[in-house]
Amino acid sequence: MSTKNKTKPPAKASASGINEHYAKTRLLLALWDMGATQKEVMKGQLTKRVVQKNLKASDYQGIFDQLEKAEAITIAKNKFSLSPKGVEMLGESLKHHEVKFEGTIVGTWVANALVRWISQMDGAVSTPATQAKTKEKAIASYDKFKHVALEVYDRLNRDYNLDDLVPIYRIRREIGDRVSRAHFNEWLLEMQADDILQLQGGSVEDSAPDKIEDSITTELDGLRCYARLL
Repeated sequence: MSTKNKTKPPAKASASGINEHYAKTRLLLALWDMGATQKEVMKGQLTKRVVQKNLKASDYQGIFDQLEKAEAITIAKNKFSLSPKGVEMLGESLKHHEVKFEGTIVGTWVANALVRWISQMDGAVSTPATQAKTKEKAIASYDKFKHVALEVYDRLNRDYNLDDLVPIYRIRREIGDRVSRAHFNEWLLEMQADDILQLQGGSVEDSAPDKIEDSITTELDGLRCYARLL
């Protein structure tokens, strides 16, 4: 019986000729670089950055649809946001053997975004232990957030002798980019609704604007700066 050398099939291309894996990676990287984990990005801003020469924004519609179906991105009224799952997908895509940036010239934004990604990941690709930590990084559900938030609350309360009154900005900053600002607000308020935490008013110790911004403000209750475990 004869054998033939097997080669990997080329990366899948869409009907418009776009390399789908490459396009998804580039689109996710653009959203991450534009801060879409923390705010919504207009479609026009995104397509201006990612649509390559000789292609149209409409050629990428299938890519948008696939990423939205995979819950990597959220699209609402021509505004895009990047989910924790999307950040995780980007990390996996950048490590994929088929990712090669096409053309003879790579855009400055691509190079700068990759440098920033490497810097913020703190060399997470270097060891199995840090790879595992990166995989755990994104928080994609309320149950996961609840578990992490309570761990952070307990640690801060214990290490800094906070007398069961932990500043919300400290919890947010400790969790960091593992969760979007919108999900942090939504899920912390849900923990209050579930009688797990009580969010209290007042102000931060030095009234610093950035610490107030990293607290929570609601239309009904106003500014909430501290969390107390019930």
